[in-house]
Amino acid sequence: MTPAAPLPDAAPTNWVDRYAPAGLRPWLKLGRFDRPAGIWLLMLPGWQGIALAGAMRGQWPDLKLMALVFVGAALMRAAGCAYNDIVDRDIDAKVARTAGRPIPAGQISVKQAWAFLVGCSLVSFLILITLPPLAIGLGVASLALVAAYPFMKRITWWPQAWLGLTFNWGALLGYAAVTNEISAPALLLYASGVAWTLGYDTIYAIQDLEDDALAGVKSSARRLGDKAPRAVASFYLATITLAFAAGLLGRLGPGFSILLLAFAVHLGLQARRVRVDDPALALKLFKSNALAGLILAAALAAGSL
Repeated sequence: MTPAAPLPDAAPTNWVDRYAPAGLRPWLKLGRFDRPAGIWLLMLPGWQGIALAGAMRGQWPDLKLMALVFVGAALMRAAGCAYNDIVDRDIDAKVARTAGRPIPAGQISVKQAWAFLVGCSLVSFLILITLPPLAIGLGVASLALVAAYPFMKRITWWPQAWLGLTFNWGALLGYAAVTNEISAPALLLYASGVAWTLGYDTIYAIQDLEDDALAGVKSSARRLGDKAPRAVASFYLATITLAFAAGLLGRLGPGFSILLLAFAVHLGLQARRVRVDDPALALKLFKSNALAGLILAAALAAGSL
């Protein structure tokens, strides 16, 4: 595969393949910048934590802090993807959707990927140390979750749950960046995010059911089989319930409940459409979660009214 060819789970018109210089494309693809949905899904819990903390104080979210979280999430997602590809390079070579990634395709060496990972991590660390002490500690602690994630698919049928613990850590970090503490509403929001990720990443894993079985890779989609759509509905119900509990305990205003209903409708429509025999639809539904997470962040911010 040439560097100019879009990867299977990237939009054919993604900006990397259309506009980036050819020499930069493998590096941008290593960091998944051609597939920005993951940046949103890592960043949005941070925005949600910031919005929750602000709303509990009757304030709008801090826009400067939200910008820092966005940049930090984009860089850490890139570093995490590089690490994941380093660890999974042999498995990726056996799976049709991932065989064209820069490392298994021979476009970037393992040593070069490590350099990319370190560079992204160092810039992220410079952002992290501008935050309050508790947020810095949470940011450092998240590295243990990141480091363990690629190995979960080898030892458990539920790597999606571990991804939920990892991707939604930003909810705690964002909340702590505003308050320098962790409260019960923040923990409930984090739990809601874990359930949300368990749902949307189960949908994502539907794309690889056959290849994962051949490669011996475990996933919630494989474990659940035909029960996956009902399970996703259950995960999303838990997501909505826990998010509502976070807002209730945080004494958010009525604007939160109104927009939370839109969030619930969005997740409900996803769960209703999931099919284990339609990988293309699974990818589309997965990507729609960027909008779902943005709706929840807006709902939390509206709770300040």
